[in-house]
Amino acid sequence: MASDTLTSTAGRAGGSGSGEGPGRRRPLSPRAALTALAVLLSVISVLPVLWMLTSSFKTRETVTDGRLIPTDFTVDNFVYVFTEVPFARYLWNSFFISAVITIAALFFHSMAAYALARLRFPGREKLFGAIFATLLVTAPVVLIPLFMVARELGLLDSYAGLVIPAIFNAFGIFLLRQFYLGLPKELEEAAVIDGCGHWRVYWNIVLPMSRPILSALAIFFFLANWNAFVWPLVATNDQDLTVVQLGIASFQTQYTSNWNYILAAATVAALPMLILFFVFQRQIVESIKTSGIK
Repeated sequence: MASDTLTSTAGRAGGSGSGEGPGRRRPLSPRAALTALAVLLSVISVLPVLWMLTSSFKTRETVTDGRLIPTDFTVDNFVYVFTEVPFARYLWNSFFISAVITIAALFFHSMAAYALARLRFPGREKLFGAIFATLLVTAPVVLIPLFMVARELGLLDSYAGLVIPAIFNAFGIFLLRQFYLGLPKELEEAAVIDGCGHWRVYWNIVLPMSRPILSALAIFFFLANWNAFVWPLVATNDQDLTVVQLGIASFQTQYTSNWNYILAAATVAALPMLILFFVFQRQIVESIKTSGIK
């Protein structure tokens, strides 16, 4: 009995000394900490968009009340946006310009990237270095020279003036070149042995294998041109060529205190981009994973 009592006492003492008593909490695992951080960052990112969406259904008197859920729900803001200003025209202009730029940019960027990655010609590395160096030049630096060139070519106040300067971007060429460098050369060499030229290799082999990265670039290009503001502001004075971001800006200038109308217009402009992202989010993830494979 005495030995059993000593053994049980020692066991309780050892258990309390090991820190595993019922009153002690286990430390948070790294996985749980990362999950909590991801949830927190997601809430911080989504909350402004959610507030914009709900506030677009508020009245002018309640739009700045600080509440997330509207107390007076109304759709008059959207009716006002589409009836008082040609907002549908602004949406069409942005969609048409962004779509044309995206298609043209993917076509020319993929050809240039394939040539820089696979073809051998004098000055290839220097040419790529010059293209890559343009990434270090910010847009405001070339804004005035670009405006002067567009004026001399008669591109101002036209769709061509909004489309052509935005097609060429070193980011797409650089990203596609890095992707093409990671593709296996055996498929291209087999096609060349079968008698295919560079064009058929590019069109029938390289492009189908580039669908993930092209899908991601299409979203990036479309989003960047949908949100374009500075160049359309400089290059156009015609109201028929007004894009959606300029339309919101002019709407805000005209109705400075009517935030319910401004938020309704911003919601309409943001919805296509949100839908586009949710539809093609798998392609974006696949492109990121594929571009990292060497």
